[in-house]
Amino acid sequence: MKLKLEGLIAAPFTPFNDSGELALGQIEKLANLYNKNGVKGVFICGSTGEGVALTFDEKIQVLKAWGGIDDPSLKKVFMVGGTSLKEMQSLAKLAQENQLDAISMMSPYYFKPTKLEHLVDFCYQLAAVTPELPFYYYHIPVLTGAYFSMHKFLKLVDGRIPNFAGIKFSAIDLFDYQKCSIYINQKYQLLWGVDEALLAGLAAGARGAVGSTYNYAAPLYHRIFNAFQQGNMEEARHYQEKAVRMVDLLVKYGGNEAGKAFMKLIGIDCGWFRPPLQPLSNEQLSQLEKELTKIGFFEFCSKV
Repeated sequence: MKLKLEGLIAAPFTPFNDSGELALGQIEKLANLYNKNGVKGVFICGSTGEGVALTFDEKIQVLKAWGGIDDPSLKKVFMVGGTSLKEMQSLAKLAQENQLDAISMMSPYYFKPTKLEHLVDFCYQLAAVTPELPFYYYHIPVLTGAYFSMHKFLKLVDGRIPNFAGIKFSAIDLFDYQKCSIYINQKYQLLWGVDEALLAGLAAGARGAVGSTYNYAAPLYHRIFNAFQQGNMEEARHYQEKAVRMVDLLVKYGGNEAGKAFMKLIGIDCGWFRPPLQPLSNEQLSQLEKELTKIGFFEFCSKV
């Protein structure tokens, strides 16, 4: 496929208001944030975007809102889901109609495929409804339970799914990742999906990376990218260590549910995550701000 996703690709938060309903007006602010901070694309309605917590109608609204963002430099990938094939096929068609750049899917995670061949067949049935739209598989086994070799996956997909573009690889299996990245002379795009180990992904061949922390700390990750490309590994490790300390605080305050707190602190209110994830209290938010200040977060965070 002609689409090339390189550099930082943000996994945008789906913005909600105080009542927990969609706040679609914030999407334009997010797009402006990415443009200002050198983010090259968005991976919409994935884990960070709470795709699994949205109704089908809400997914359509979010898809159309992002489709309405007039910025050719910002590549848009819509994650159509991973459970109902028919719903996923409908969303794929809508993504194409609304001129998004690509679609993605994760493995079904309730009725799970027991064989890799079954997963590939599922992917085929989705990708076939929009044959001209690039298709990415979202590999996140810690959440889906689909602990399949992606190298074997590529061998089965190759030649069967013509619009297959690559994998968003959110797993710490560098051996499998590197085998995928060199498969048939780097035929497919392997988007690295572990923010706290970006440098490891770059060393294994990544040219593009998808992550939630690129929403609010893109300048830091640009420094990692640039230092690596210049061959300055000491500097790259220095900035990666800062990212590790930042992600450590993210995990300390709840992981995914704390991500929107980081957004509030840089100046964009995306509400809070939906239940069962819980919002931070005002006291927790204040304490998080203090701890982020100590590690220099506001010196390298994304600028609104």
